[in-house]
Amino acid sequence: MHRYVAQANIDHYLSLLHGGDLTADNRNTITQLLLGEEDKLSRDLEHLEFAESRAAESRDRVNRLRKLRDAFEEGSPDRAQADRVLANVEAISTLMEQFCHHLRQKVSSRGL
Repeated sequence: MHRYVAQANIDHYLSLLHGGDLTADNRNTITQLLLGEEDKLSRDLEHLEFAESRAAESRDRVNRLRKLRDAFEEGSPDRAQADRVLANVEAISTLMEQFCHHLRQKVSSRGL
């Protein structure tokens, strides 16, 4: 049961972080909560598969946002806003990649 709750919380925190209307303090708090939920997941291949799927979704989101950002004229206010959104999404994606790396290390050290 705790696995389901941790995964649901991770999805919830990711959706909040992708929302974009957070203050820096709120973003930091939610990021810390996300890291805490990720830490609750044990050394299990199923958790790694969950993390890998979320990381893949994050990579896809970054690629979509880059294409959207590139549609705006360089130096325009819309481009500047798109750059800020992209930077936030890239930071989230990096966080998810680090989580996957951490889980891969745990799973491999366990010696499946």
